[in-house]
Parts: sequence; C-alpha cells; structure tokens
Amino acid sequence: MNIVLCGMMGSGKTTVARELHSRYGLEWVDTDGEIVRDYGEISSIFSERGEEGFRDIESRVVARVAAARSNAVISLGGGCVLRPGNVQALKKTGIIFYLRTSPREIISRIAGDKTRPLLQGDLSGRVFAISAERSAIYEGAADVIIDTDGRTPAEISKIIMERIKE
Repeated sequence: MNIVLCGMMGSGKTTVARELHSRYGLEWVDTDGEIVRDYGEISSIFSERGEEGFRDIESRVVARVAAARSNAVISLGGGCVLRPGNVQALKKTGIIFYLRTSPREIISRIAGDKTRPLLQGDLSGRVFAISAERSAIYEGAADVIIDTDGRTPAEISKIIMERIKE
C-alpha cells in the first residue's frame, strides 16, 4: 500500500516524503519531480499550456505512478487532488494523508519562493484564497488528516507509520 501525501503548497509533502524515505527506507516518488523530468519546468508548462494543460499532464503522471508502485511514498503537487480521477487512481493503491497546514504557517514556510506559479503577486492573499477553496477538497480526498503546524517532519512521519500499522 502506497503512502500518498497531499496538501497545500508548503505543507511539507516533499520534506515529509524525504523523511519517510530516509528513516524507513521507503521508495519515494514526487509527482512534480516526475513532471519536470518528463515535460520540463512547471512554471514553463503553466506559461505555455495554462493550468488546465498542466493538470492534464499531472493526471497522466499520477495514473502512471499510482499504477506502477505498491509500497512507496508518493508526494503530490498541491492541486493534484482537484481532479477526482486522480484521487480514484491514488486510492486504488494507496492511503491518502492530508498534511493540513494553516495559511499563516504556509506563508512563513514559502515566503520568498518565486518558483510557485499560483502564488505570484500577493502571497498572503493567494495562500488564504487557495486554502479556502481547497480545504474541503483535501479533506474529502483524505483517508487520514494530520495537522502539521508545530510538528517536525520526523513527528509527522512517525504518525504516518503508526497509522499505516493500524
């Protein structure tokens, strides 16, 4: 069974996946990393194809990754679960963990990061708006919700491994 990490940009998906990989020896696949490897930089894809074009590519990558893995950590891009088909593909082979993070915490983590196409401009306003739009979608996709504010990646990883064993 795969461990699938979803949540907002800056919620710690990559950092927690790295922790699960190094501490527990689990294979780690990052869907954004797969997209960059196969299609180029995400910001370029957004510029050339728009968000829908990016989401189409993301859906293809998610379907491939979910079907090809059985005991891995899969970290998703922030908007991956916006498409129900992605959630269905991931649930066939995995348990989806929503790393719920407050907008204020996200802002403190990603301030100064210019690589996130959806957060250009008013960072605070964009984070609060996207969080409000997506929180119910993340909760609906999740099998398990973990609040990350004030927790280290090691603590979150331990919670995930305990839930997997239940």
